[in-house]
Amino acid sequence: MPRAKQRTPELRDRVLQVAVEMLATDGVAGLTTRKVAAKAATSTPAVYELFGDKAGLVRGMFVEGFRMLRRRLERLPETDEPRADVERVIQTLRTFVRAHPALAELMFSRPFHDFDPGAAWAEAGAAARVFIVARIQRCIDAGVLAGDATDVAHVLFSLAQGLAATEAAGWLGTSKASVDRRWQLGIRAVLNGLSPPAPRRSRPARR
Repeated sequence: MPRAKQRTPELRDRVLQVAVEMLATDGVAGLTTRKVAAKAATSTPAVYELFGDKAGLVRGMFVEGFRMLRRRLERLPETDEPRADVERVIQTLRTFVRAHPALAELMFSRPFHDFDPGAAWAEAGAAARVFIVARIQRCIDAGVLAGDATDVAHVLFSLAQGLAATEAAGWLGTSKASVDRRWQLGIRAVLNGLSPPAPRRSRPARR
């Protein structure tokens, strides 16, 4: 296959796709600009021209990861059961991490010691955060959850990250049924804890 010579958006997309795939197969240690360029059928200088340096390529993958997550979230229907919609958001985060563990680690744990996403974090994560916060706000408006939507979103996102990490490490159970059950236990426990307190019943007057 001839090497692409033009620095086009198509080439940029292909380099990112190759880099994401290589991160999944070779891990952080195996990801090099030279290997990415070779697999993308381009040159190392072309990759540097597109992304500046390896750190720029990593930032590109970081942003692409959040775009991929946003696309998954946008496929979720909005129903008349806002709490169930939020549960599906959390399960979508789970399936994303399971499908792209190395990319999720880059997005949420930042395994490259010299990687600083800078403004890329605000831009890349904003769309996903807006979607999640909007689903939670529907629960608050419906009286299903109580609190600040952004605060709740941070709590639920952290819950999903923690459960996904323990699942990936094999610490959440040895069968699919047990792992699924513990996910549901965690999700429901937190959502129940964030539910508005039940109205106190007035005591009958003493005679």
